[in-house]
Amino acid sequence: MPDGNAAQPTTFNEGSFRDPLSRVVHDDGRILRVLRGDGVTDFEQVESTGFWSDAQANGSVVSTSRTVVPDELAAAGWEQALEHDRVPVISYPYEWTFSMLQDAAVQQLQLTRAALADRLLTKDATPFNSQFVGAAPVFVDVGSFERLHPKEPWRGYRQFCELFYNPLLLQAVNNMPFQPWMRGSLRGISPEVTRSLLSRRRRVGKGAFVNVVMHARLEKKYSDNARDVTGEIRRAGFSPKLIESQLAKLEKVMAGLDWAEASSTWSEYTDRSHYAESDLQAKAAFVGDVAGSAPRAQILDLGANDGYFSRIASDHADHVVAVDADALVIDRLYRTLRAEGNRTILPLYSDLVDASPSLGWRAKERPSFVSRVNPDLVLALALVHHLSISDTVPLTEVVGMLRDYDSEVVVEFPTRDDPMVKRLLQRKRTGLFDHYSLESFVDALESQFTIERREELPSGTRHLFHVSPR
Repeated sequence: MPDGNAAQPTTFNEGSFRDPLSRVVHDDGRILRVLRGDGVTDFEQVESTGFWSDAQANGSVVSTSRTVVPDELAAAGWEQALEHDRVPVISYPYEWTFSMLQDAAVQQLQLTRAALADRLLTKDATPFNSQFVGAAPVFVDVGSFERLHPKEPWRGYRQFCELFYNPLLLQAVNNMPFQPWMRGSLRGISPEVTRSLLSRRRRVGKGAFVNVVMHARLEKKYSDNARDVTGEIRRAGFSPKLIESQLAKLEKVMAGLDWAEASSTWSEYTDRSHYAESDLQAKAAFVGDVAGSAPRAQILDLGANDGYFSRIASDHADHVVAVDADALVIDRLYRTLRAEGNRTILPLYSDLVDASPSLGWRAKERPSFVSRVNPDLVLALALVHHLSISDTVPLTEVVGMLRDYDSEVVVEFPTRDDPMVKRLLQRKRTGLFDHYSLESFVDALESQFTIERREELPSGTRHLFHVSPR
């Protein structure tokens, strides 16, 4: 067997290759960023500013310190190395909610404005430059900051519109979820596509006329034109004051966007409404006992809903990832956690039947959800019956999905006598789900797990299992 204590090789991060001056490196458990050429000079300028001191002090930019360049990278021409604090769980914008993407957008604009005051600017403006630690956005692409180039515009504007503004605008005014679009295209949503999706009435207000209509017209005008547009702008003189004005207007527009959706399938629902008080107490005690039975670095709560059990788990873990397929209920959880300043529970939107796959360049640039989490305990509460009945996933496949995480699991099984199961079965053809039974579920569990503990809740219609992988 491999030695778990053996040093790990130094490798480039698969998603960090687009900037020739800055690359993220994994070095024996450490997260490094190596720089060369102008990247070194840019960082030296960044490091000398009040902007950098403030951003490091308030945690808006990932904590960063200088370190020694690994020998093999120095030999390859990398001149400077920085060490970053490790983000507990990597997430992507198509797993965020409206408020999460909005907060990351506003933070990036604020950081860019603060940097501009110290004669710096960001090279790009993508949500992939941000991560969340609990309910707090953190900017992680330190290599994006560079010295201000006189008379040049902010190059991140188009990307900001495609990956922040356009997705949020369409959800705000059309109630069109942005997550499927952003997963389908890592480039985001173009101004022309956004314009085509807006009614004429929606093409004014909320910044749409300037950032969508005019943006689309200009792109169409110059798309096949051989003119040196950047050179013309430089010769005309694009001053820092103009950039500041542009950033300030965008920040105001972004902060003013609002998703007015009032309800969704489960947004007014918590599974606790189907429990007697004695059932709820027993379930909470079971979760607390298992979570507290061993040191937990990361607990994954699948079907977290309003985060009730995520909070119980967080008393026994360094970090909790709370996942649900309802973007609105997760958005509400995020806003609650944000108000508390919670940096332990990370709420994410994900449909387990269609979880995030590996995407991007060579299908490696953005790894799958399953490969980015590393739980030592998974909670699957009030989940199995929805997957098995609503989504017609066989019980053996549900158990197989849980086994994919290679960790201990607390899983709940409601029997056919449970009120929620009865409600779900009423919508299905008679006889189609005869296989849905406690006996079948136990057989499926025992084929891949060892049952460590089993408990029937006082109502008699739900069973809890604590299992460990075989």
